[in-house]
Amino acid sequence: MSQTIKAFRFHKVGGPEVLQLERVTLDAPGEGEAQIRHTAIGVNYIDTYHRSGLYPLPLPSGIGIEGAGVVTALGANAGHSLAVGDRVAYAGGPLAAYSEARNIPARQLHKIPEGVNDHHVAAGFLRALTVEYLFNRSFPLKGGETVLFHAAAGGVGLIACQWAKAIGVNLIGTAGSDDKCALAIAHGAAHCINYRTQNFVEEVKKINGGQGVPVVYDSVGKDTFPASLDCISPLGYFVSFGNASGPIDAFNLGMLGPKGSIYATRQTLMTYIADRTRYEQMAANVFALMKAGKLDLAPRQTYSLENAAQAHLDLEARKTTGGMILLP
Repeated sequence: MSQTIKAFRFHKVGGPEVLQLERVTLDAPGEGEAQIRHTAIGVNYIDTYHRSGLYPLPLPSGIGIEGAGVVTALGANAGHSLAVGDRVAYAGGPLAAYSEARNIPARQLHKIPEGVNDHHVAAGFLRALTVEYLFNRSFPLKGGETVLFHAAAGGVGLIACQWAKAIGVNLIGTAGSDDKCALAIAHGAAHCINYRTQNFVEEVKKINGGQGVPVVYDSVGKDTFPASLDCISPLGYFVSFGNASGPIDAFNLGMLGPKGSIYATRQTLMTYIADRTRYEQMAANVFALMKAGKLDLAPRQTYSLENAAQAHLDLEARKTTGGMILLP
């Protein structure tokens, strides 16, 4: 049975003003789909890339790739593990999270364990999955390493600080103010460098006994490149997974040799969660840390669904820290 819901769409790319809250028809779930009523919706920096056209999409388009909610209907062959009434979460496309309800491939959904809060999952599931692949798969950490993590007070960064502490990793973070550095340290960073008042390359070497680190995790992009390469020890890794300050242009591959035969990689979560078995393992690792009390994903900013444009303005102005959610 069809119903009418509120959902954000955009018909042209641009600033937050292109987001339009519309009344749209939601049909019954199709083959392999589940229908969910959102209880909370995650806001992520990648949403601004979709809206601005940095990551091109066919238009018009919905927006948002993360949410939590309750299963309200199941299409044919939607799997035997889901039932109407289940609390579920997802991270990844298709885009349509900024809505009261939606249909989504059932394979995208994970049951939320008892004792885990919907709002917490929506605020940080995608980000926690990102940290999971960065720390367990991109450059697997065993504990005892010293690493550099840019934007340590951001949504992914605060989760990385907690995760690093939980596994015994010495995380050096960077942030844009002393207050944000204090926040990163409170969440588990061993050190935090204010990149606006300090040279982070010099500070990393000072903290690490004159040595570089084996890996730099970077979601900032233009503003931290190529200086990040000077923080890496020989045969170390530069792991890029975002471009909050703008994309890295004209990457000269030849510079990696003289700087210590450094490896460089550009990672995306979608590649990792495309395999359902791996996706389930990653989700299980996230939920295990949450249930153990080692990973607090509580949102630090909450907006009504209608105020999604303001959420984007605040996010791009770097006025936010940690996770953000919309409440339908």
